[in-house]
Amino acid sequence: MTVCPPADIRRCALVIATLTSFVPPFMASSINIALPAIGAEFSMNAVLLGWIATSYLLAAAVFMVPFGKLADIFGMKKIFLTGLFIFTISSLLAFTASSAAMLMVSRVLQGFGCSMIFGTGTAILVNVFPVQERGKILGINSATVYLGLSLGPYLGGLLTRYFGWRSLFLVNVALGLIPLLLGLWKLKGEWAGASDESFDLTGSVIYSLMLVALMYGLTLMPGWQGAALVLLGAATFLLLIRWESGVKSPVLDVLLFRQNRVYAFSNLAALISYAATFAITFMLSLYLQYIRGLEPDQAGMVLLAQPLVMTVFSPYTGKLSDRIEPRLLASAGMAVTTAAVLALTLLGEETSLGFVAACLCALGLGLALFTSPNTNAIMSSIEPRHYGVGSATLGTMRMVGQLSSMSFAMMVFSLYLGAVQVTPQYHPQFLAAVRVAFAVFSALCLVGAFASLARGRLRG
Repeated sequence: MTVCPPADIRRCALVIATLTSFVPPFMASSINIALPAIGAEFSMNAVLLGWIATSYLLAAAVFMVPFGKLADIFGMKKIFLTGLFIFTISSLLAFTASSAAMLMVSRVLQGFGCSMIFGTGTAILVNVFPVQERGKILGINSATVYLGLSLGPYLGGLLTRYFGWRSLFLVNVALGLIPLLLGLWKLKGEWAGASDESFDLTGSVIYSLMLVALMYGLTLMPGWQGAALVLLGAATFLLLIRWESGVKSPVLDVLLFRQNRVYAFSNLAALISYAATFAITFMLSLYLQYIRGLEPDQAGMVLLAQPLVMTVFSPYTGKLSDRIEPRLLASAGMAVTTAAVLALTLLGEETSLGFVAACLCALGLGLALFTSPNTNAIMSSIEPRHYGVGSATLGTMRMVGQLSSMSFAMMVFSLYLGAVQVTPQYHPQFLAAVRVAFAVFSALCLVGAFASLARGRLRG
């Protein structure tokens, strides 16, 4: 039986976890607003601008599960604080970037650091709080993620407009230092539920190669190189399953997916949700600035609607999932999300900003209903020795989903726009690309609703 840490340790863990849950989403959402300014300085087209977001996501996805396993073995706090340090330093490097290539490298390092943070943050909270408070705490943590997403577009727009896009990274240095120093000073104790296990280095290498091939291949689609890499990734996935089934301490325990229906389908639903919704902010940011002519801070105000609704409702839906079957709440959320994304296929050059904001509010409500209950279902369905890997796997689903979403968006832009910049003569092609993407995303959301329903009951 796990002994619950003292109240001051629990409070400290919650403060640090919520602060670090805020910073990366704030960075991700604010950088979307700054993309046109970055593109203007470095003469980057829409596809290359997408890589500013994608390079970060790829690095985070590749390393998250291996670091989650390392956290289970050697201690979650060690991995968590190391990741926070790397994220802070890489934000400083991005602030000083003198070329597009240097900025890309900095974003990769940010993703590397975030893989340690996201692979352990949720696991630390689950370790220090009692089961009966789990949904509420995870809901609060999710709310801070959405608060970062909420403030990112608006504050990012203001900072970009008045101080330039580099100021975004400088702010992240300050935001990273606060929880880092607090963690070193106040967070006592360590959590390692699988300290008697060994680290599966071979499995980690196979896993990383699989994700690199799959995700990089997606960004090259529909070309033959992309198809070849995706097939290579699929073959590597089969090799990974074979290897992990035969080792004593696998980095990715395939039995969790084979024998735990709730865990398997909850992760699948999370993957689909992020794949279907993450690129929406990226595409709407470009739509509002290129098509509607809004300033970055004005576009940020419109985009604020979705994460603000998520911030308000996530703590309540998390708390509800402690009493109501998470499957029902999450599935209802995916249904609402489907309707909201489908409505966005109606966008045109004269579409009311009120309509865009209403769609974003509905999207925010749907995701609030889905995310916290789904996270509670995943973490409540596994044993403490799997908390690090469970948290990291969920984080990987998020990152892979987000990367898939951005890869698809870039592929659609490549098909409809090629390598040109979005000037008025190409507005019709841009709008066509956006509508096609949103139609596909809405279909994915519908599939996600059925995956959520298929998970079965968490409680008796």
